Amino acid sequence: MDGKFISFEGGEGSGKSTQLKLLASAFEKSALPFISTREPGGSKGAEKIRSLLVSGDTDSWDSLTETLLFNAARADHLNKLVLPALKENKTVICDRFLDSTIVYQGIGKGLNEAYIKSLHHIIFGNFMPDLTIILDISPEKGLMRAGGRGDNENRFEKLDIEFHRKIRDGFLNIAKRESERCVVLDATQNLDILHKQIIETIAIRCGIKL
Repeated sequence: MDGKFISFEGGEGSGKSTQLKLLASAFEKSALPFISTREPGGSKGAEKIRSLLVSGDTDSWDSLTETLLFNAARADHLNKLVLPALKENKTVICDRFLDSTIVYQGIGKGLNEAYIKSLHHIIFGNFMPDLTIILDISPEKGLMRAGGRGDNENRFEKLDIEFHRKIRDGFLNIAKRESERCVVLDATQNLDILHKQIIETIAIRCGIKL
């Protein structure tokens, strides 16, 4: 596989969707082959599973069931969309991946992190992003932003502030442990400044100039 897989991570309201749209526009202007996708979702089957995970009551699923659902969605997403795109030498930019499962279901909800990683390894081998950009924001600011979106995909947003503080700390700890893969950027910056930092990061880390 010659294409690059770039994931975006961060807590609720960190602006991932906005920055992914700006990045997709930059790829289009540069006429470079790419796809923009998301997890859970991205493929037809995975989008059906997404509807079970991101809406409804906070206690709809326990952490183990959530993890299994996320992996089922990820399997469909990778096999039907991501891996074929990478084989065609396309860059794949993705809103969330394994780090979110580790942080939300593991660190946030208490499922053993080693179990989540071993399950990923059994199903997907060593497949991981070439670059992960973590957009960092305080949970208080992030939840205020997220509350203004007005959609019903708010199942995780409804969890208490302590949960969201664990989420932030979890992403930052992953970034420290895996600094070769992860870059942390301040999500509270001006949108255009943050976009330029993302473009620069992708050029340095992946050799893709936009």
